[in-house]
Amino acid sequence: MRTSRLLALGAAAALALSLTACATAAPESTDSQVGANPASADAFPVTIEHVYGETTITEKPERIATVAWANHEVPLALGVVPVGMSKATWGDDDGDGVLPWVEDKLEELGADTPVLFDETDGIDYEAVADTNPDVILAAYSGLTQEEYDTLSKIAPVVAYPEIAWGTSVDDMIRLDAKALGLKKEGDALIADLQQQADAALEAHSALKDKKLLFAYIDPSDLSQVGFYTAADTRPGYLHDIGLPLPAIVEENADSTEFYLTVSAEEAEKFQDVDVFVTYGDESIIPLLQADPLLSKIPAIAEGRIAVLGDATPLAASANPSPLSIPWGLDDYFAVLAKPLAAS
Repeated sequence: MRTSRLLALGAAAALALSLTACATAAPESTDSQVGANPASADAFPVTIEHVYGETTITEKPERIATVAWANHEVPLALGVVPVGMSKATWGDDDGDGVLPWVEDKLEELGADTPVLFDETDGIDYEAVADTNPDVILAAYSGLTQEEYDTLSKIAPVVAYPEIAWGTSVDDMIRLDAKALGLKKEGDALIADLQQQADAALEAHSALKDKKLLFAYIDPSDLSQVGFYTAADTRPGYLHDIGLPLPAIVEENADSTEFYLTVSAEEAEKFQDVDVFVTYGDESIIPLLQADPLLSKIPAIAEGRIAVLGDATPLAASANPSPLSIPWGLDDYFAVLAKPLAAS
């Protein structure tokens, strides 16, 4: 989902003009009221601050479009079905462009699948405009100024607050829910998800006080260790629910990058890591243990490596979101805790 989505400036400007016409001319929905926005009209106007300034939503939005990873899960978790949302291209187990926890929620609400925006090569502005949205949610995203400006020609846009792809689950819920006029419901959802996290952590108490590093090591090149910073939602979420950060992540706490690399020759920087969390399959474990540099890291030498698989729903759920947390948190924590029991 973090693919480059820059467009040529001239093309974007021309497209923005055409999108203004598309959005104006788009037909009104004939959909049923399944999943309609329950907010009171009295909740508006609302103004939301974000990295590109402020967005004011003057009236209750009924047609909600979302772009980027997981923003559609906020309205769905609050019982509101968007008219369009980002197509899942990673972690989708049946190839329908919808992750299983989203499928479950749509079924629960008795709703059809919204229009899916294919963002493989960037935001499909025309597809977004064709849904005739009243608001576009992107509180968790990496929207560029150009993308934000272009989308704003279609409808008011909720961009990310500070760091691209660095919005926490709680802040994504707060911002997107506020845009829907459902602030109280959003706060209640945050509290409920925290209770679920507390219960899951209690059920897998081996994880308490442990330092987990979300890492990626290319099996074909063991000369570098890549790791996700606290700006990324994967380690960020684990820290938010009470787990400490490894020293190397703490040292880079001010980084606005979600991913950094260090040389395997600096293996001592990972001495305090209790569990390496990575993607792929378990064949990587003996490979890392056989490496003369990486094997100096205690967690690797002792096999404290949690492998999430590659492009599986479980792997996708490690990037937590409002619907993936209740769907798979217990299974996710079981995978994280397993290496501690075995060591």
